Amino acid sequence: MKKVVVGLSGGVDSSVAAYLLKEKGYEVIGVTMQVWQDDKASNSKAIEDAQNVAKALSIPHFVVDFRKVFREKVINYFVDEYMHARTPNPCIVCNRFIKWEALLDYADKIGAEYIATGHYAKIVQLENGRYSLLQSEGNAKDQTYALYRLTQEQLARTIMPVGEYTKEQIRYIANKAGIPVANKADSQEICFIPDDDYAKYIEEYTGNTFEKGNFVDKDGNILGKHNGIIHYTIGQRKGLNLAMGRPVFVTDIKVLENEVVIGEAEDVFSDTLEARDVNYMSIADLKEPIKATAKIRYSHKPVACTVTKLDEDTIKVVFDEPVRAITKGQAVVLYDNNYVLLGGTIV
Repeated sequence: MKKVVVGLSGGVDSSVAAYLLKEKGYEVIGVTMQVWQDDKASNSKAIEDAQNVAKALSIPHFVVDFRKVFREKVINYFVDEYMHARTPNPCIVCNRFIKWEALLDYADKIGAEYIATGHYAKIVQLENGRYSLLQSEGNAKDQTYALYRLTQEQLARTIMPVGEYTKEQIRYIANKAGIPVANKADSQEICFIPDDDYAKYIEEYTGNTFEKGNFVDKDGNILGKHNGIIHYTIGQRKGLNLAMGRPVFVTDIKVLENEVVIGEAEDVFSDTLEARDVNYMSIADLKEPIKATAKIRYSHKPVACTVTKLDEDTIKVVFDEPVRAITKGQAVVLYDNNYVLLGGTIV
């Protein structure tokens, strides 16, 4: 019987992943990764929910303390990115360095061949021998965008049972199986910032207050005062408190000058980006320009583009039509027929 470690978050998706694997005959071990830096009731509730699921499924359950590595790899990255006027994606970093690396380390310690998660994606081995992610059934919940940084070694040892189903089907399975969190609401916010006020979190975490500065137009004319650069991201319209008589948007953030550049709707569109820290998935390398579709944020509808390799760690993406709010620090993920080709961090 093959042994698999399932990352049990206390939510319905990972719970059903554990149930489906047990039904297939795997020896399932549930592991809840403790990453929260405090002891708030919501954190205890997640562990309690995971314990109740494990009990209902009659599988062993362990809580493993990953707080130190989570702080080093995810929280410090998140804070540093905002302080440098980039918009981070902590889930992508967490998936790569915490959920997978840490879970696989734990699996190795207990002699488990595989790990499993409740992500909406499918893992496929292609004819060229490489592993890739295929978008899940019912693309509304597809999570391949946040998983593009997984390595070939990680994919080879991962099972994602939920990718075969829609969210509605997963809840149906959970109810039918008597899983206690079958109707638990999905988490929407960043897990370590439950009130979603990331600017306040960054100030408390760093002990810094971020000075107010000037809103300026593209010619440098002062339009008003901003509340500190960590409060803003490219494409933002709400919360600017500028009486311009028309909708205006953040088009750039200048750290050294402590300025937030404001422009019109058309100023937020661009047809070109560059990305670094490239991770190849369906293909091992990019020898020549290729056509693909690209997502520049989780909820973005894929847009046709051409991808060119500039150097060993940099790609250039030229879109067939301009896209809105290309944002430094976010990921661009390239697809070919719903398979993840490669991706990188927008610079």
